[in-house]
Amino acid sequence: MRIAMIGTGYVGLVSGACFADFGHDVTCVDKDEKKIAALHRGEIPIYEPGLDELVAANVKAKRLDFTTDLSKPVADADAVFIAVGTPSRRGDGHADLSYVYAAAKEIAQSLQGFTVVVTKSTVPVGTGDEVERIIRETNPKADVVVASNPEFLREGAAIRDFKFPDRVVVGTSDERG
Repeated sequence: MRIAMIGTGYVGLVSGACFADFGHDVTCVDKDEKKIAALHRGEIPIYEPGLDELVAANVKAKRLDFTTDLSKPVADADAVFIAVGTPSRRGDGHADLSYVYAAAKEIAQSLQGFTVVVTKSTVPVGTGDEVERIIRETNPKADVVVASNPEFLREGAAIRDFKFPDRVVVGTSDERG
């Protein structure tokens, strides 16, 4: 399976590296050019035990790559994961979903063929409906299913948590997804 992972923060990088280690072809996308350049040099921007070796092995095996341009990875993907930040808003503490919605709009512009778009970011109930609305508004011809796959990764144990989860939650109402 070809996967585009949008966001190379904690969730995106760990998830992308683990999916690659499972044998999938993964391209991790981030707007931060310095972060992508560092990843190309083998420099890991976060600390997670074993992540540097996992990334290096999968880059060497050509299952994991990094880029700032999401157009080709999204066009080629069977599944696109949105793993961007959802920082707490000042004042009310609610999740700032602007990065999720911006990613959905950019993804929509590059979709080709049937694609499952998965929200992996920490988001409130109903976000998937808004992501789907944005995608359909931006690209009415998109053949897409939107699903939710929340993460339950603990810092320091994220690789193990991903590879040996105590629960897997996937939400979609479409059988193809």
